[in-house]
This record gives sequence, C-alpha cells and structure tokens, in this order.
Amino acid sequence: MEPILPRLTGPEALADLNRYELQQLCAELREEIITTVSRNGGHLGASLGVVELTVALHTVFRSPDDKILWDVGHQAYGHKLLTGRYTRFRTLRRRDGLSGFPKPSESEHDMFGVGHASTAISAALGYAKARDSLGESDQAVIAVVGDGALTGGLAYEGMNNAGQCQTDLIVILNDNKMSISPNVGAIAKYLTRITAGKHYNRLEADIWSLLGKIPHGSKAQVLAGRIKESLKHLFVPASLFEELGFEYFGPINGHDLPTVIRTLRSVRNLKGPVLVHMITEKGKGYKFAEEDEQKYHGVGKFDKAEGIKVVPPSVPSYTSVFGETLVELATHDKRIHAITAAMPDGTGLNAFRSAFPERFYDVGIAEQHAVTFAAGLASGGMRPVVAIYSTFLQRAYDQLIHDVALQKLPVVFALDRAGLVGEDGPTHHGAFDLSYLRPIPGVYVMAPKDEDELRHMLASSLAHQDGPCFIRYPRGSGLGVSLSGPPRPLPLGDAEVLMRGEDVCLLAIGTMVATAQEVARQLERHGLSATVVNMRFLKPLPEKTLAEVWPGHRLIVTLEENSIVGGLGGAVLEWSATSRQNSDAEIMTLGLPDQFIEHATRSELLASIDLQSEEICERLLVEFERIARRKRAQSAS
Repeated sequence: MEPILPRLTGPEALADLNRYELQQLCAELREEIITTVSRNGGHLGASLGVVELTVALHTVFRSPDDKILWDVGHQAYGHKLLTGRYTRFRTLRRRDGLSGFPKPSESEHDMFGVGHASTAISAALGYAKARDSLGESDQAVIAVVGDGALTGGLAYEGMNNAGQCQTDLIVILNDNKMSISPNVGAIAKYLTRITAGKHYNRLEADIWSLLGKIPHGSKAQVLAGRIKESLKHLFVPASLFEELGFEYFGPINGHDLPTVIRTLRSVRNLKGPVLVHMITEKGKGYKFAEEDEQKYHGVGKFDKAEGIKVVPPSVPSYTSVFGETLVELATHDKRIHAITAAMPDGTGLNAFRSAFPERFYDVGIAEQHAVTFAAGLASGGMRPVVAIYSTFLQRAYDQLIHDVALQKLPVVFALDRAGLVGEDGPTHHGAFDLSYLRPIPGVYVMAPKDEDELRHMLASSLAHQDGPCFIRYPRGSGLGVSLSGPPRPLPLGDAEVLMRGEDVCLLAIGTMVATAQEVARQLERHGLSATVVNMRFLKPLPEKTLAEVWPGHRLIVTLEENSIVGGLGGAVLEWSATSRQNSDAEIMTLGLPDQFIEHATRSELLASIDLQSEEICERLLVEFERIARRKRAQSAS
C-alpha cells in the first residue's frame, strides 16, 4: 500500500481516511519517529506511546481551530508529523531544525510552548475562558496530560480552578505509569486502583451501549445514570476527578484506535470539564523501548535495529561523580537524606536509593514540594541534599527564599545540567541559576572547575551549618582529572589562582575555567600573559583574591556559562565600583547573551555566541588593540 504520511498536507486530511488507513498511518508514524530519533537523539518512548491517541485527536478535532495543548512536550513528535512538518521532521533537535518540544513560533498547531511539566490544564483553562469571552462556543479545548505531569501540583491547581469554573474543557490523561522513572506517590497508586476496576468499566460500557439500542433507550440510560455512583462503589474507589468537578470516562485502552476515536467523539460536545483516562504503554511498537521504558525515555543516537548499546564512558560524568560522592559521605553521616523530583537516574541518585532506600525520596514532578520538604527535614536536624536540574529549580524560587534561605536552613542543592545542555534547547538550558541565586541573602553559590572539585564542594556544603549551599555543574563527562583523595571541605568563599601573568586577568567560574586556561595558552602565542583565577564561588564573592590579582593588569575579563545579566560579571562590576581599586584596568564580561538560546549541540551553541576559546582569544586580541590605540591617542594629545 502506498505510504500515507508523506501525502498528508495537514491534520484535516485524516477525516478522509478509513479505519485501515488510520491504522497504517499509526505504523508509519512510529517508523518515522524511531528512524529520526535513532539519528538525532530525543524523547522516544513518550511519543511512541501516544501514536493512536495523536491520530485520534487529529481525526476528531480540527486543529488549529480546536486547541490541543500537550503537557510534557516530548509526547508531541507524532503531532508534529501530522501538522505539516513531515518534510522537516528529520531536522528534529538539530541546529536551525525543529524543536524537540511544542513551539508556537514553529507552527500554528502548537498552542502553547512547553518543556516543563504540569502546565497544560492551567493553560487550556485560560484558552477555554478566552473562547467563552469571545463567544466561540463551537471551539474545543483539549489538554493532553501525561508522562508524570499529574505528579505536579500545578496540574491540580488547574483542575481545581477548572472544576470551579465549569467551562467546557477536555483533559486527556495519558496514563503510562511513567515520567522518566516510574511514577511515584499516592496519585499513581490511585490510578492503578482505577485501572484495576476495568471489569466495572467494561460492564458499565456494555450496559450503556445495550440500553441505547432498545426502544426508549435514552430514558433507560438516564435511569441507569442515577444508580451509576452506587454501582461504581462496588468495583472502584470514588473518583477523585469527579469530586474535583470533572465528568470521568475510563480507563480506556489508548492503543485501541477505534475505541479512542469513538470516545473522543462522544465527549466532543459535552458540557463542563471532562477527563478521559487513557491507558497507554510507553515505547509502544518498538520492542527495545517496551522492554526498558526508562532507558528509552530520552536517548542519544543509536542503531534502531540493535537498540542502545551501553558503553561505559572513559571519563565519568559530573552526575555520576556527584552520586557516588554523596553515597560515600552518607555512609559516615546518617543525617544525610537525598531528594529528587522524578529524576533519580538523571540526577545520579540511583546509587543512593540502592544504598539508603530509607533516606531517599522521589517526590515526583513537584519541585516546590521538594524544596519545602527538604526545609522540614533540615528543621528536624537532618542534612537534606536536593538534586534538581538547574532549569527546573526555577519553579521553586519562592520556596528557596521563603522556606529555606530566610530561615537559614542547611539544605544542599545540587544543580545538574547548569549552563547550555544542547539539543533540548531553551526550556532546558540552565542559563539563569547564578543570576537568580545571587540576590538571595546568606547563601553560598559555587561551581566546580572539574569533577574532583565537585566532590570537595559537596563535602564543603554538607559541613556548612548556617544556611543553604548551591552547587551548579554541567551535563556530560568531566574533564578526566584524577580524584585527589577523600572529599574534604574547601574554605568557603575562597578562589584559586591557577596561572599568573601581567596583561589580562581571566576570572572564570565552573566550565569556563578550563576554557580560560586554554585562552591563556593561546594568548601566550601572541606575546600576552594571563592570570587565570578559578573563582569557585559566586557568593560570597572571593573579594580577597580579587583585591590581590586586580592591580597591574590592563584588562579584567569574567567568563561564565550563565546569563550575562546578573551573574559573575555583574558581581565583579559591582565589587569594582565599590572597592575603589586603584587600577586603570578595563573590564569585559563574557557569558550567555541576554536572549533565549535555541537548540543545537553544545559546541555549536558556544561557537555561535563566541564563547569557545578561539573566539574568546580573538575578542581579547581585538580589545587589546583598541586599548593600545586609545593609549596612543592619549599620548599624542
């Protein structure tokens, strides 16, 4: 049979396909997703699991007039393929190619940008109320919630408000029992209990269908509805969703395409908020992903015929070094507890979970709760370590200030994926943590130059008793340095002078330290000598070291893999303005530009913003020439 997917110009074409063609289309979508992700990397399992649901949504609803909002945007690869992006799909996550997440600037069918979880219900309710205000009563609004998004509190805030508003809204719960790791918590157990009531649900559906076929069946259906609640309590627990004001349908096999289509058509014109509970299998249709849902959640390039072959890295990652060091320290200190928000593997805490299960907590996609929960642990005398990606800790900013810092609680925060993370793009870049942490009083903010220093910073943070400590470190492999003995505390707030020169002073933090050393070597070939300082700490700023190295240099340069607004550069400028240093040195601040940075490989991104050693060296040479011209002009006058 001739392929269908290449011929589709948009989702409206699905209305002309018969059930067999729709099934074929599902198979083609899976093949295209697997092929592209195997070449580019990406989020595989989630999109494979919602193929039938995606086809059904675009068969029943008319995007973009009807509004389909995807929660946890890595479910949306099939949606991209059905909405006019087939010819560009193989550029997914590549520089200047398609984003790995829904992006309104990319397509009119992407209603809401999303890379963080649990936002769809709130945003969909906003769309629905805007529709009501405009009088567009025939427009459907659908939120597709899945991949652990229902473990986040924001989802329930949206549901609570939707139940109060009672406007027309459809929520599809894609229940695959997984986020990146298996879903946790009371809600996950509750959904399992609902699923266990499938015999009741099948009985209810069969009776409803039968009553509809007999004379005056609609009246019989109304009568049956009156005893529905009493009957339900014999088989399944009372529905949380109905208590929140939603009409509940399900659970439904999300891979049974005809049933999914019939269900969506049935709820299309219902009044008030509706929740449709779909049971799907993450990774459906690709045996490797079905067998290991966690490994195939987010993947790099792989051979699709052979699956992912795990090759031990020659150099350990920062993440694994953090996890191993925490286990080592926790062996000697029973007060150490570890907390993560649905990412035990991604944050390196799997080893801690295995070693100390009674001291490990996966709270689900609930960063705000994670921080305040840690504050409670610290108040009770424990030493909690909260491991969360830099970009996701932004979601708990009030808790950082109000619940932790204001009370001077000794909570340690490990901020993985700081700086540019590559192909996941602007929703995942850890571009702002130095900036959003620096204004908080009484905190310590640090970034290691390599994986060995990370170990000592973790020991330093756990030894500190008076307030929170933050350690930010990048994604990926370390530098391959030797580990210098057991983890030991470093002097808090002290920097490290690595090289000494006379012309330029390079003040670098975190990943930029190695870059600064390479810049110094390149400048030496041009007859310029550089001092290189590993700042280590953004807060408190190592003022003693700054006062020592500042004099005598023609140029002071700060280097950071953080937004240029409010980070290390800003701190040094403020210090220089208030410290009254007697120096004619000019100051240059280098970092991430004041803009959202798109997706590409990390090296491509650094090159595009002139933050690799070669580009930095060229910029400094140009600056030295400008300084020299200015001084010649001053001498001539």
